[in-house]
Amino acid sequence: MPGTLREIDAITAKSWLDQGKARLFDIREADEFHREHIAGAHLAPRAEISQTNAGSDSAETTIAIFHCNSGQRTREAASEIQSCGYLEAYALEGGLAAWKTAGLATELNRKAPISLQRQVQITAGSMVVIGILLAWLVAPWFALLSAFVGAGLIFAGVSNTCALARILALLPYNRRGNTGAAKLSPKTVTG
Repeated sequence: MPGTLREIDAITAKSWLDQGKARLFDIREADEFHREHIAGAHLAPRAEISQTNAGSDSAETTIAIFHCNSGQRTREAASEIQSCGYLEAYALEGGLAAWKTAGLATELNRKAPISLQRQVQITAGSMVVIGILLAWLVAPWFALLSAFVGAGLIFAGVSNTCALARILALLPYNRRGNTGAAKLSPKTVTG
C-alpha cells in the first residue's frame, strides 16, 4: 500500500544486518546520529532520503531498513522511502528506542551535544518556568517572558523555522566539526 512501510522488529533487523542481507539507514538529523546510532547505520536525514541510493548499483537488489528514534518520522517519510528504488524497504518497528529496549548495542558518543531539538525544548521550558517564577516572586510583568516564549513556539510551528534553534546552533559546542564524531571513538553501550 503506497505511503506505508512494512515494519521489521529489532531482532530480525539485527539478524539481517549481521547476515549482510540489508542496509540500515538512520533518517534522524546529523546531531542526533553523531550522539548515538546503531553501528553500521548510514546517515540519511529525512530531507536527503531520496539520495540514499544515488550511485548505488545494488539498490534494486538490496533490502533497506530505515529508522528514526521512535518510528514516527519513518512512518511520515514512507512515501519518500518507497521512491528510493530499493527492492524491499522496511521501517524498524519502534525505531532506535525499540532497538535499545531489545538489548541491542548502539554507539554512544557522550561528548557530542544532545540534539538541537532537545536543547530548544530545555531552553524554552526553562524560560517559561523562570518567567512564571519571576512574575510570582518579583513583578507580574515578568509573565511576558513566558508569553514571548509561547508566541515564539507557535511561530516556529507555523513557519517551520525556529529562531532559538538558530541561536543555539551558533554555540561553540553545536558547531559542525565539534561533534567529536570523527575524532572520538564512540562507546558501545547496550539497552
